[in-house]
Amino acid sequence: MPITVRAYAPADIPAMTAIWNQVVEEGNAFPQLETLRPDEAEKFFASQSFCGVAEGQDGIAGMYILHPNNVGRCGHLSNASYAVDKHCRGGGVGELLVRHSIQAAAGLGFRVLQFNAVVAANLPAIRLYEKLGFQRLGTIPGGFLRKDGGYEDILLFYLPLV
Repeated sequence: MPITVRAYAPADIPAMTAIWNQVVEEGNAFPQLETLRPDEAEKFFASQSFCGVAEGQDGIAGMYILHPNNVGRCGHLSNASYAVDKHCRGGGVGELLVRHSIQAAAGLGFRVLQFNAVVAANLPAIRLYEKLGFQRLGTIPGGFLRKDGGYEDILLFYLPLV
């Protein structure tokens, strides 16, 4: 069965939470320090402009959240975060999620998809974003606090949607 990406349903929340928390616990991509508790997850995912899940034969393989990057006069800029189950990485799930989010963002009227904090060591993500046409805006030296207490550079990317 191929992997398909769709809008999340309430029944997906436990799997989404587990995958989200894997990435938070790994401490090398998301800025969050704390995992989502089950009682927080439903509200967190519902507060996004859109959440998508990648579903395959064995269940949810990955997910993403999409929301405004800012407010007011900058509310037309969107931002997304992607999480792929550690057992499903390297098989194209991330690319399916990013491609879906581009279409979802455009469909919601966003004009740009911007990433504020791509960790410089996250080479698979960087290669994917560049493959899909994202432009690198610059580097923030030491912008990411690693689990070991050291600091890593973060990169900013954007993709025009119109």
